[in-house]
Amino acid sequence: MTQFIRSRSCILRVGAVLCAAVGLAATGVAYAHHSFAMFDSDHQIKLAGTVKSFEWANPHVYIELDAKGEDGTTKDYTVECANPGILNRIGWKFNMIKPGDQITVIIAPLKTGEPGGLLKQVTLADGRKFANGGPAGKANIQ
Repeated sequence: MTQFIRSRSCILRVGAVLCAAVGLAATGVAYAHHSFAMFDSDHQIKLAGTVKSFEWANPHVYIELDAKGEDGTTKDYTVECANPGILNRIGWKFNMIKPGDQITVIIAPLKTGEPGGLLKQVTLADGRKFANGGPAGKANIQ
């Protein structure tokens, strides 16, 4: 009986160590997911355009926006926002942006030069302004 108790205790300790290791590995992946390294927060840009779609879903909310780029041509921009939980806490609603709406966004553009970026601020057609939550940082232009 003592041998059984010792082997069961050993199995439980090994199981606990494996669970802890998996938990730590998952934490690293989750932390890496939230990197903003692909965005150029130092050189933010302002875009005005027409909403093509507004996707309110985890892990991020997305706005697809037809807007004129810095070169004057209209492009389809993918604007990444925080998750719905963060946005809800700062006043956003799942139905506040609709296809066809005219909005203005301030984004940290993608470093690759592709049409997209991380939202810093959105101004709705009625003039209301919304940030993107603390982790994304504030707009440094107006």
